[in-house]
Amino acid sequence: MEKNGKGTKAGWGRFLAGKCVRGGLLLFLVSAVAFWLVSVSPLDPLTANVGQTAMGSMSQEQIEKLEIYWGVGEPPVKRFLAWVGDFFRGDMGMSLLYRQPVARVIQVRLKNSLWLMATAWVISGVAGFGLGILAGTKKDSVADRLVCAYALVTASTPSFWLALVFLMVFAVWLGWLPVGLSVPIGMEDAGVTLADRIRHGILPALTLSVTGISNIALHTREKMIQVMESDYVLFAWARGEGSRRIVFQHGVRNILLPALTLQFGSVSEIFGGSILVEEVFSYPGLGQAAVNAGLGSDVPLLLGITVISAVIVFSGNLTADILYEVVDPRLRRERRGM
Repeated sequence: MEKNGKGTKAGWGRFLAGKCVRGGLLLFLVSAVAFWLVSVSPLDPLTANVGQTAMGSMSQEQIEKLEIYWGVGEPPVKRFLAWVGDFFRGDMGMSLLYRQPVARVIQVRLKNSLWLMATAWVISGVAGFGLGILAGTKKDSVADRLVCAYALVTASTPSFWLALVFLMVFAVWLGWLPVGLSVPIGMEDAGVTLADRIRHGILPALTLSVTGISNIALHTREKMIQVMESDYVLFAWARGEGSRRIVFQHGVRNILLPALTLQFGSVSEIFGGSILVEEVFSYPGLGQAAVNAGLGSDVPLLLGITVISAVIVFSGNLTADILYEVVDPRLRRERRGM
């Protein structure tokens, strides 16, 4: 038992160490690609942020000072290596657009985005799993066709288009919900209540939830059909077990793990969709800040957001892998044998 315990700890140590090394390499490559894309972008940071008209009225000395501020003319490799060195010292730099530390900008924006993405992630996971079970247990029925049709339509629907539809229907035509932003316009932060923040976050969260249901619903449906057509379920029917017991005892227990893994892997899709959704609703989250940083050539802020988003996505995938290892004993045995 002691040997097995040591072997298990060693296996877990190798597993986590390998994941951390891959994660570190992923963060470096993602930040390098993001920096390269900004460097080769045709956007001129001076023209994008100062304006052509304003630059025409400036002296050469003023323009040179702005070029130094925006890093124009400095070798890209030198700038990137300098950023990497500062990042390892815990300094993400100063945002050129907001003129605040990048860590501070990300902290404020991430608060708004996290609860929005978490809400959409939970709703899409629970609703998709439930619809998948319903469709899988009633194959070729009306409910199954409706679930499949809904999943296929929403999977092919752009999130920004759906956001515009929700905005037009619920905010403009019906007037039930606010048009955008995360708080009422003109209200001080101290006067904003939790109910105000929830009302302003309903439409963005609803948009992300609707577009995120399809994958988990279709995947759960296929797994549920396989389980319901398996030999041990047929044997359970022959023994006279009830349909509810069969679904929950044999079906849900066998498809929960794959569905959970897929749901944690969908963190990247939720984050990617939030960028467009936040832009449509003018929601001041991390996605909108990333768009502003890209269009304004704010390299320090864009790299900081890129690293944070990569960490969020990597954490979701790592959690899924760990859960799979904990729940499935076959993977633990394979790792012990390696």
